[in-house]
Amino acid sequence: MARNLYILAGVLLLFAAVSFVMAMTSGRMQPALPANGTLWKTTALFLTVGGLIVALLGVMTAMFEQVDRRNEEQRMRRRGRDGSGTGDR
Repeated sequence: MARNLYILAGVLLLFAAVSFVMAMTSGRMQPALPANGTLWKTTALFLTVGGLIVALLGVMTAMFEQVDRRNEEQRMRRRGRDGSGTGDR
């Protein structure tokens, strides 16, 4: 799950970088494109914030998955030490 969020964050940040480049070069290099640089800057800002939020969610998801894995491993080790579940009683 975290890997998918990382990919989504990367794509959003890539689009943010493209929007930022468009804001810097919108009127000079390609006159047929919308010349409103403010729109491109706003889009870049929202995409950047969205990408950072999704990246934070990916980090938090990876951390919680790791905690769950370690908790399960610890439970299995405790079960093996106690001898429960083996049927030796």
